[in-house]
Amino acid sequence: MAGEDLKAAIVQDAATGTVLMLAWMNDEALRLTRESGQAWFWSRSRAELWHKGATSGSFLNVEELRDDCDGDAILLKVRAEGPACHTGAESCFAPWLWRRVAERAKERPEGSYVVRLLEQGPLAAARKVAEEGVEAALAGVSESDERVIEEIADLWFHSYVLLASRGLDPAQVEDELKRRIR
Repeated sequence: MAGEDLKAAIVQDAATGTVLMLAWMNDEALRLTRESGQAWFWSRSRAELWHKGATSGSFLNVEELRDDCDGDAILLKVRAEGPACHTGAESCFAPWLWRRVAERAKERPEGSYVVRLLEQGPLAAARKVAEEGVEAALAGVSESDERVIEEIADLWFHSYVLLASRGLDPAQVEDELKRRIR
């Protein structure tokens, strides 16, 4: 079936409310989604249906479908079996730095600093987090605002690499912080 009459499909984690991705659905994708309980979409670039997770194993189990008031968009509330984003991030709307780290972890380009740290394992990334944490703290009490920003940037970057080395996602850290607020 062709890709005419496409509707925007907003995919949201049913438990956390995190928006995971945006894709497109035609009538056939919607029918297959309803029948199978897993998300199907229409690929505009390949002009074909695709079953999310068929090649990656990251299936989206649909718990609820809702049309918007105009009938031109659909909200899918899902339980994800793995990352929704092709980069390996939980969400396609993850912070750009995390998307970059997750992409490097998945694609493993030669010469990448991220890949080199990941290949050394979590201990190497943890050492860098410790080093950058001390440098950020020292900068915070005795150096310029510019240096504080530079050191915090290094700390955040290496923290993301540590998360990637453990197969974790920053969204899990955000969930923990939200839990602490309650």
